[in-house]
Amino acid sequence: MKLLSIAIPCYNSENYMGKCVESLLVGGEDVEILIVNDGSKDRTAEIAEDYARRYPTIVRAIHQENGGHGSAVNAGMQNAKGLYFKVVDSDDWVKKEAYLQVLDTLRELAGGARTLDMLVCNFVYEKEGEKRKKVMHYRHIFPREELFTWEDCHHFTKGHYILMHSVIFRTRLLWECGLHLPEHTFYVDNIYVFEPLPFVKNMYYLDVNFYRYYIGREDQSVNEEIMISRIDQQIKVNKIMIDYLVERKQELVKQKRMYQYMRNYLEIITTVSSVLLIRSGTEENLEKKKELWKYLKSRDKGLFIWMRHGIMGSAMNLPGRSGRKISVGGYKICQKIFKFN
Repeated sequence: MKLLSIAIPCYNSENYMGKCVESLLVGGEDVEILIVNDGSKDRTAEIAEDYARRYPTIVRAIHQENGGHGSAVNAGMQNAKGLYFKVVDSDDWVKKEAYLQVLDTLRELAGGARTLDMLVCNFVYEKEGEKRKKVMHYRHIFPREELFTWEDCHHFTKGHYILMHSVIFRTRLLWECGLHLPEHTFYVDNIYVFEPLPFVKNMYYLDVNFYRYYIGREDQSVNEEIMISRIDQQIKVNKIMIDYLVERKQELVKQKRMYQYMRNYLEIITTVSSVLLIRSGTEENLEKKKELWKYLKSRDKGLFIWMRHGIMGSAMNLPGRSGRKISVGGYKICQKIFKFN
């Protein structure tokens, strides 16, 4: 069995996927690299097959009709043979020294008395045109270099969340929790780092700058204009997360720290949805914002009240045009601090 399966969802990635794959080949025979060609119309399939031919014991090429990022991640999970599972997007890459440390850590913990469910590392925003790179770390939240549980975590501050870039899950855990991401939908990475969490018991934080998250392509899904054009998909993901938290609330609240984190993460996703709807400036989308908050209220009034009267919820629901300007202004400050979009 391989130690780590790495899925690379690819759609028309011919211009940059090579850098991603080359950075992962350093892992050698401990890893399997699953290049998932999601119905690309360029040379992505040909490049994937070339890597599979040159590295037959490491690389597998998987071809499917276009189903979107979630569908490609699903294919990776279904085909994974490694003990652990990681998603690396085709325009991102990993740092060699940190990568080798990650593999050493997984190897060491794999045979332990306690099962490792989730490994967390730092990631770096590789934002085009910026010399200073923003490192997202978890030093003030997680104990370092030891197995720990949710109860051992410190308070999660705003802007510090477990993202797809920072996490490696135990493969069987993903199967057992029944994770299946929606197809033809963007922003499903938020579901990927949300729904498995109640199944995570033992975690480990390795304080290395492992994942390099590239931001700068005009067609990138996190580009603000593109996010606004796909706002219905953002709302769809937002509602799926609301449903998940509400429907499992009774069992989740028993793990206080974990529930607190999941509730905070849902808050930031709802904030992003709200601001994008405001930013669009259309009456139709302002109605969609009202509908989203009504949906939250209909699903769980207590959660609605907590979120609506928190700092973010209050800021997102200020009345009138001037209130919306204040909301957007606060969002822009967060963008500068946390380097997203």
